[in-house]
Amino acid sequence: MSTLIKGGTVLSPAGGVPADVLVEGEQIAAVTAPGVFGTADIVFDATGKYVLPGGIDAHTHMEMPFGGTFSSDTFETGTTAAAWGGTTTIIDFAVQAKGTSLQSTLDKWHEKADGNCVIDYGFHMIVSDVNDSTLKEMRTCIDAGVSSFKMFMAYPGVFYSTDGEILRAMHQARETGGTIMMHAENGIAIDELVAQAIAEGRTDPVEHGYTRPSALEGEATSRAITLARVTGSPLYIVHLSAAEALSAVAEAKDAGQNVFAETCPQYLYLSIEDLAKPGFEGAKYVASPPLREKKHQGDLWRGLRTNDLSVVSTDHCPFCFKDQKELGRGDFSKIPNGIPGVEHRMDLLHQGVVAGEISLGRWVETCSATPARMFGLYPRKGVIAPGSDADIVIYDPAAKQTLSAETHHMAVDYSAYEGFELSGKVDTVLSRGKAVVSPSGFGAKPGDGKFLPRDLCQYLG
Repeated sequence: MSTLIKGGTVLSPAGGVPADVLVEGEQIAAVTAPGVFGTADIVFDATGKYVLPGGIDAHTHMEMPFGGTFSSDTFETGTTAAAWGGTTTIIDFAVQAKGTSLQSTLDKWHEKADGNCVIDYGFHMIVSDVNDSTLKEMRTCIDAGVSSFKMFMAYPGVFYSTDGEILRAMHQARETGGTIMMHAENGIAIDELVAQAIAEGRTDPVEHGYTRPSALEGEATSRAITLARVTGSPLYIVHLSAAEALSAVAEAKDAGQNVFAETCPQYLYLSIEDLAKPGFEGAKYVASPPLREKKHQGDLWRGLRTNDLSVVSTDHCPFCFKDQKELGRGDFSKIPNGIPGVEHRMDLLHQGVVAGEISLGRWVETCSATPARMFGLYPRKGVIAPGSDADIVIYDPAAKQTLSAETHHMAVDYSAYEGFELSGKVDTVLSRGKAVVSPSGFGAKPGDGKFLPRDLCQYLG
């Protein structure tokens, strides 16, 4: 089966060029000057539209246990929503519980995802129990195609690792070629601030932001970078939200250290003002790190332009307002942490192009090409080139849309971006050559998505 995408502007990190794309089966066969191929079994006219590699969301949490409940998107609903938004690959987190092995954790997440995803997927491993057995299993995970390991400087008693435990894991990552991903917030200090707030009767959702100040994200990020420098380990900072943390990353990168960071759309567009909405509405915006003051947003956009921020992911971790976020009425510390967004990442970052914050090349680079390289999927994913998987998005920059819970496909009862009016919209999405989204509707089913064993990071020497 051949597919021809003709008349569009093909995007890469270098920018856009007029070109046609020929797909044979599941792979891209050719990228040519317009008009070289006259026809194919299926033809998409992309005149006036962008043609870009499918998005890779390297940070999602489907069916994740948290605070006595689970994130509301299953692997089926979450990958369906992702596809509607132009994302053709997710990398989700397998969550090690204390006292369990990494292998049993990975097996459990395979059971959740296998046969249920409509697009391709991979896994990172959350390491919450550092011991000799776990450290040995890191190599086993790499052999199984899971080459990145997330650790936490937050959530004492749940995911938290001491500096010594982080040091041991970083040594192992250096030896095996794995990548350490870090949730960098000073959890010990944060827990003390939370306890003080509750004791003083300050229990509204906005206190989640006040008790997790940006300085404590900056401190933890600097500490993680120092530990990585001591061990020689690469380091990837997840969901960076604050100027202080960005400054630490930029300084390390300028010094030649293998330190990278991602940010998320919520930190570019939402703020602590949303957390402060009245009537418990702020609970919808509780995530960690928390939403910051708007002054941080300019620094984050600048970081995306300069490559101090390398990737844009979502940290998609949806909890319904009713019955889930409401668990924290009267005690903000019990509100499940997470904001839905896997469906809107590509669109929201395109607004940065519209506003002149980033170029078309950086849009593709931060949402597709760099996550593919960073997490061992390139050139199978993240590029429109012969031999690569035909994960392709046809994007209409002239289309208009308004985001709303009434129209999104995520299994959550609110939108963090309710009423946002956007320029640009996904027109057609191919996943390994199959049209999963098109003007005629949705064409994928559970099981179409395949597990992706990943190589080591390609950005690290």
